[in-house]
Amino acid sequence: MNKLFVGALAAAATVALSLGGAAAQQRTIAIGTGGTGGVYYPIGGGLANLLSKNLPNTQATAEVTGGSVDNLKLIGSGQSEIGFSMADAALDAYSGVDKFKGHKVGLQTLMVLYPNVMHVVTIEGTGVNTVADLKGKRVSTGSPGSATEVMAFRVIEAAGLDKDKDMKRERLGVAESVNAIKDHKIDAFFWVGGLPTAAVTDLGATPGVTMKLVDHSDVVKKMNEKYNNLYAATDIKAGTYPNQSKPNKATAVWNILVTGDKMSDQEAYNIVKLIVDKKADLVAVHKEANSFSVENQIKDNSPVPWHPGAVKFFKERGAKM
Repeated sequence: MNKLFVGALAAAATVALSLGGAAAQQRTIAIGTGGTGGVYYPIGGGLANLLSKNLPNTQATAEVTGGSVDNLKLIGSGQSEIGFSMADAALDAYSGVDKFKGHKVGLQTLMVLYPNVMHVVTIEGTGVNTVADLKGKRVSTGSPGSATEVMAFRVIEAAGLDKDKDMKRERLGVAESVNAIKDHKIDAFFWVGGLPTAAVTDLGATPGVTMKLVDHSDVVKKMNEKYNNLYAATDIKAGTYPNQSKPNKATAVWNILVTGDKMSDQEAYNIVKLIVDKKADLVAVHKEANSFSVENQIKDNSPVPWHPGAVKFFKERGAKM
């Protein structure tokens, strides 16, 4: 009986060790996205699902965050493996400047995604028709930890305004900004994101409210003179949002998918291969994923060094890197 008991214990220990080994081999990947009203979050959720289904022993999760700046800090602290970011915020993190002063983040680019478009949003009755009209107004410049805030400050600066002295500034995410402008608690808000952004669509479709998008592409030259030619003029085409009857002359910057400096070449290769080969799965989540193309994988489209594993894959697919 003692022998049987000892044998049972040994068998149980073997099973426990086996299970422990399997658990140890499970790879968890946290993906920093953004707020629930934006585009990063749904696409990040789609990406997490894609990785969990197709990478062996991998469980990926999409984390709600304040946006690019938060995502970069999470990578820097080792709390996330992958993050969505605007190129300007990523360069700041890599260089250790502005919101990352004294705290450089070891970053590598996995993929160039799609252009993020700055929205300067107001409604009829506020008296805001230009960026200069924001002087003396109540304005949200984006949530803390977001690249909306980074780029909004640069648009305001290029327009000749002082973000601290010339307006009463709030720090709200896009969904909160929409609610605040509906309630007449703010006069305008900045939001940089993909097209269309769900929360802005909601505002445009609100009965009794006439949404206006403020033209501001004239600030691009001044922004680029100071910030490494990261920005471009673009149009938000008429009809992108409900009741939008004319194009909006806006500004844009690339979105990139980044990781830290610890991801293996093979894992980076596998991740970008999945994104390219199963793009349709991500398009089904949000149509901005249509912009995920091999043609956009140009070295200069990201100011952050590329991951060697990603470079290997994209060169195999014909990208000029």
